Amino acid sequence: MNRLGRVIRYAITDSSRFRDETTRHAELIAHARRWASQKIDFVQLREKTLEAGELLALAEAMLAIFQEQGGHTKLLINGRTDVAIAAKADGVHLTSQRESLTPAQVRQLYAQTTLRESIVSTSCHSLAEVARACSLGADLILFGPVFEKRVEDRVVAAGVGLEALQHACRSAGETPVLALGGITEETASACVEAGAAGVAGIRLFF
Repeated sequence: MNRLGRVIRYAITDSSRFRDETTRHAELIAHARRWASQKIDFVQLREKTLEAGELLALAEAMLAIFQEQGGHTKLLINGRTDVAIAAKADGVHLTSQRESLTPAQVRQLYAQTTLRESIVSTSCHSLAEVARACSLGADLILFGPVFEKRVEDRVVAAGVGLEALQHACRSAGETPVLALGGITEETASACVEAGAAGVAGIRLFF
């Protein structure tokens, strides 16, 4: 359990799972409604192939659903701070790559608007990246892959394991670390026992 006494749940979208392109938007909206009803804590809108206009429309539709359901579920936009601000999303997800914006830079952009301060999550794959994300002020760290990494349902990388996750959680200190990569309902408890504040994933929530 994390310091809040509960497990953080962080869903990541992937519309490529839906074979029919004409229904992808509707499918994602349906999942967003379900996630909101289940009080999933965060949803990362990770649709890298969408044009900015399409991404914005989808983000606004999902935010409307989350607000209708009480506002518990927060929406983060993957890598597009401009779209996040335009949609009035709760925050942004960043990679740990050095050419990526920093959490401070994202917050500065949010500060220039009437929006409240941005939530920033960062994906990390090593202890060095965890340390850097913490030093830069990330609110959440997604660490993995813990068990495996899949692309289009094919395993493309083995996981780093629970021991590495445990080290990452200790290294992060007070910054919540969420286990990512091959997480299932059966393995989620082991991740929490290793020190994770919660779990993140695509298949886990679809």
